[in-house]
Amino acid sequence: MQDFPDDVIDVTATLLPEDAPAGAPVPPAAPMARPTARFMWSHPAHWLGLGFGSGLSRVAPGTAGTLWAWVAFVVLSQWLNDAAWAWVIGLSLPVGWWACSVTARNMRVLDPGSVVWDEIAAFWLVLWLVMPAGLLAQAVAFGLFRFFDAVKPGPVGWADALFHHVDPQTDRHAWTKAGFGIMFDDLVAAACTLLVIALWKAI
Repeated sequence: MQDFPDDVIDVTATLLPEDAPAGAPVPPAAPMARPTARFMWSHPAHWLGLGFGSGLSRVAPGTAGTLWAWVAFVVLSQWLNDAAWAWVIGLSLPVGWWACSVTARNMRVLDPGSVVWDEIAAFWLVLWLVMPAGLLAQAVAFGLFRFFDAVKPGPVGWADALFHHVDPQTDRHAWTKAGFGIMFDDLVAAACTLLVIALWKAI
């Protein structure tokens, strides 16, 4: 059995009934229905994956995470220029892949709705490429991104479904694939958002 640090849940570990026969198959651990603040603070990956707490929202966590990204971008842009944002966004992708993979694994859910780092990184990318823009244009970008991310038309739906079939019981890379899929469909949603904005500006 793989060794895990003390603060990481071993998703293969679950208790058998005392009267279970020797050699009985171990059932998979139950998925976590909703993460808690305690869970978020139990591992740095959870803190990032849950969007610094925005993903704990009981109502539309994806929208809450995107709103957090918008506010954070506006505030941080007082100190970060375009080049600095390029570094931040570039680092947010591989770090986000790791955070989403670990958080999904420890929740035992392939694509948890409360994991919102994907929305944050993707919407930062949208804002970085559309800025400078007024409040109305930013709101339009927000609305378009949420539409593509929530409704998942066409290519976004394809990207979202890519790794929903992986089985952690048989695929040792399942959680890494799941984390990639969590990030990937939001990047496709961001690309669709930017395409619509580009077409709108061209008209």
